Parts: sequence; structure tokens; C-alpha cells
Amino acid sequence: MKISVLGCGRWGSCIAWYLDKIGHEVLTCGLSDAPEFIQLKNHRKNDYLTFPESIEISDDLEYAVGRAEVIVISISSQYLRSYFNDISKYDLDGKIFVLCMKGVEVTTGKRLSQVVGDFVDTSKTPVAVWVGPGHPQDYVKGIPNCMVVDSANREVKEKLVSEFNSELIRFYLGTDLIGSEIGAAAKNVIGIAAGMLDGLGYTSLKGALMARGTREIARLIKALGGNEFSAYGLCHLGDYEATLFSPWSHNRKYGEQLVKGEKFDKLAEGVMTSKALRKLGQEYGVDLPIVNAVYDVLFEGEDVEDCLRRLFLRSVKQEF
Repeated sequence: MKISVLGCGRWGSCIAWYLDKIGHEVLTCGLSDAPEFIQLKNHRKNDYLTFPESIEISDDLEYAVGRAEVIVISISSQYLRSYFNDISKYDLDGKIFVLCMKGVEVTTGKRLSQVVGDFVDTSKTPVAVWVGPGHPQDYVKGIPNCMVVDSANREVKEKLVSEFNSELIRFYLGTDLIGSEIGAAAKNVIGIAAGMLDGLGYTSLKGALMARGTREIARLIKALGGNEFSAYGLCHLGDYEATLFSPWSHNRKYGEQLVKGEKFDKLAEGVMTSKALRKLGQEYGVDLPIVNAVYDVLFEGEDVEDCLRRLFLRSVKQEF
């Protein structure tokens, strides 16, 4: 299968490496002036992995789109709309888009598959999402994990699972696109909260954070029309180890360094996602105390310790 991976950051480069490893014809495409693209173009490697000669590297977006049957996108979620302003100029009929970033568009509150749907007829150009746990640092060592492919098009997601499955990544068929996307995006916000707890020395509270965070996001998924049990699957709870505990988690690290007054200069998708989810919670009347606490710290300048103390000392209520 000819696959083009658009975006060559940490996860995008890992996806290209993985899809090549399992036998697909892979091209990776990035912006010519982006440091991560220049590094791959000049040295065929980055901080995480080395590309074999079989992976083609290009900055020609039209060529990358034109050659591919499947187009995988792994960029910052908030840039997806502007990116599709360029991609949609080309003939996309019959191609399959797979979105691998995790977020919700802040300006509209739309899930990422909905953003793509603003540009393409999904009956002709189907859209899928690839979500779940895992870090490049583990995959390149041969440490396996499980992930999910979901789509409104059953035939497409069955095809992708069949083509992408291997001993390194076992893929499951998602059954709830709303839940898969919201759950995957929201786990990054919970990850920032976990990092804040780490930074304050309250790591033992992460068990409570996991339990209440999952319940909170389940309520939101249900209100949006999805299956609340999706929050307990690989898209959300199943990704907690990689997001709330791993030293490689950007969102956890962002929260920890924020508390310590240190600057984190890498992408933490949970920052803008907290803003988007807060807006959705208000619009749909869903109580999101953890999301709101993260938002208050990041955007309202509230004291981290005061905010977390209020969060965990809320009024007495039934657990379920």
C-alpha cells in the first residue's frame, strides 16, 4: 500500500518508520524549513529513530498527496484547518485520510474528523482516526502496545486495521468515533493535571485523578452523543500510563515544569484542548472539574496548589 505521512515530528516520524517496517511504500512529507524535516532530510534520523533507505522524504505536498492511497496526518491539531486549506486544492477522491493527532479545534469545538469533513465529501474521501497509547522510544526497542483505528466507515477501518496490524502494534476496531476522538484528546488534559501533581510532590493522588478523570470524560462523551464506555477503552483510560506516568509524555512534563517554574518548549496538545473541552462542557451542560482546574491554571493565572486543593476537597457526593 502506498502511504504518505504528512508531518515528521516525534509521532509522525515514528508512524512512517512503523508503516515502512511492516512492508508499506512510505513517503514522509514535511515543511522544507522545519527543523525536524531538515534533520530527517540531511541525516535520515532524529532524536528517536533512524529511517531506512526505503522511506522517501519530500517537502512536495502535491506529490505526497497524489502518490498515496492512504494519507496519514500527524501535525499540531490546531493547525489542521489551515493545513487542509492547502491539501483540499488537490484531487482527494478515493483517498483515505488517517488522523493521528489528538485534539479538539478551539475556535469551533469540532472534533478533528469534523474539521476534515468541512473540506471533503467523506463518502468519497473517508476519514479515520488512529489513537491509543505508545511512545516512539518504546516502539523502536520492539516493546509492543495496543491501539485503535476508528471511522464512520466500517469498511475503511477494517481495511486499515488489517493493513496496519502487526506483532508490534495490535489494532482494535473502534466502534464510537465521537468517543475515540474526545477520549484521545481529553487524556492530554488529564496528563497535564498529572504533571502538576508530580511537580507538587502529590504523585499518590494520580490514582484518584485517573478514576475521576475517566468518569468526567465519560460524561462529556455521552453528552456529545457517543458511548460513555469509550472513556474506559484504549483511547482514554488505556492511554493513561503513557500520558500520566511516562517520563516521555509531553503533557505530563508540561504540567510538572509549569509547577516548577520551568519552561517546556515542546508541543503539549492538552493546553489548547483544555480550552476547547471547557467550551464544550459549558455548551452541553457537563461538569468538568478537572478540565476546568487545568484551564484556570493555564489561562486564568490561578495558583496551581490552590486550584488542585479545591478540586480534591470538593463537596461530599456519591462516587457514582
